[in-house]
Order: sequence, then structure tokens, then C-alpha cells
Amino acid sequence: MDAATILRDARRRSGLSLRVLARRAGTSHSTLAAYESGRVTPTVDTLDRIVRAAGFTIASGLTPGVAPEADRAEELLAVLELAEQFPARHADGDLPIFGAR
Repeated sequence: MDAATILRDARRRSGLSLRVLARRAGTSHSTLAAYESGRVTPTVDTLDRIVRAAGFTIASGLTPGVAPEADRAEELLAVLELAEQFPARHADGDLPIFGAR
């Protein structure tokens, strides 16, 4: 989703006019209109400030993509090594049962 769509959606969902949201965010309504139309792209800080003024927050972060095969192989080996440290089943029932008191 681009900045223009985020701003437009935030303003519409908040029920605020361009002028009211611009005043709350400390910018002009013409600048906000330019952001919403996509003619101008706000900085990340400006985008965050306007969205917060509308009563929302932007959840951001990096989502890991698919790792190259070499990295996935190393990851799988690490998981398998870790799995070897845990018993697959209780042989004699002498191991504790998780969650039991």
C-alpha cells in the first residue's frame, strides 16, 4: 500500500475533513491533498505524524522472505540438531509430563 492510499484511508475512516486533519497534523490542507493524490510523497515521519493525527498507527516491520537454498539447508540442520536434544517419546514414563502438577 502506498502513502497516498494510507493517508486517504486513515482520513476517511476517522471521518475528518482535509482541513481538520491537516490542522491536527500541523500541515496545510493543500499539502495533505497533494499527499493523498500521490502528487507528492511524504517522508516516513510526516506520514506517521498525519496517520497518528487521524487516530491510527502504522504497523511496520520487515517480514522475512524465502531464504536462499543454502541458508535454508543450514537452518534445517540447526533445527534437526535442536530436535535431537528432546526425547521423541517417554520410554518408561519417568520423564515429566509438561503441564502436569
